[in-house]
Amino acid sequence: MASQEEATQASDLTFPAANVDKDLSVQNNKSLEVDPKSSEVATSLEIEQQAEVEQKGKEKKKKDALQTLKTTILVSAVIVAVAGVVFAVTKKLREK
Repeated sequence: MASQEEATQASDLTFPAANVDKDLSVQNNKSLEVDPKSSEVATSLEIEQQAEVEQKGKEKKKKDALQTLKTTILVSAVIVAVAGVVFAVTKKLREK
């Protein structure tokens, strides 16, 4: 098992030293470095989500239009049925 000193030396060789104050300070660090792969992934996810929202909106509009058509047909059927009943009742009253 390696001692802590050996591990520290090995990690010093592996990772370069960083100036935390310089790297994390907003005033000193004016340039923003962006990982191109992460940016592509985020952009593609946003595009997929936007396409999904648009598709759901289209489906909702289609369902709304279908619901409106169904409601119109049902209301028309009820009006025709009521008119038929009124006509039948008036015919029966005339016969008597």
